[in-house]
Amino acid sequence: MERTPLYTYDEEGDILYISFYPGKKGTGVELNDHILLRFNREEKKALGLTFLDFSVLVQMTDMGPRSWPLTGLANIATAIRDVVVEIITTAPVSHFLKVSSYSPSLYEVIPITRVEKPSGEAILM
Repeated sequence: MERTPLYTYDEEGDILYISFYPGKKGTGVELNDHILLRFNREEKKALGLTFLDFSVLVQMTDMGPRSWPLTGLANIATAIRDVVVEIITTAPVSHFLKVSSYSPSLYEVIPITRVEKPSGEAILM
């Protein structure tokens, strides 16, 4: 059973905090300069997400939603990276991050994501 996330939006800083398990401590990893993931490594469970410059992350362009490279994945040890990829591609994180990849060549794969704005009245912007 999925828990209802707790949303906290800092309008002045344009930062959205999403907590799946408020108050729980875990490991933090920077997915890129604007997206942070907190998780419990042993349980392979997401604890929360932080989005810096949230309004920019969810901004639409003439061609559709923006995508952002997950540059932080390259800086994580392989064992932890595998856990992080599993966490960000499954619920509840997958409700907010739509992960895919960009391949500029046959041999290069760059993980990317687009950020989904929470639906309904979850946050006010």
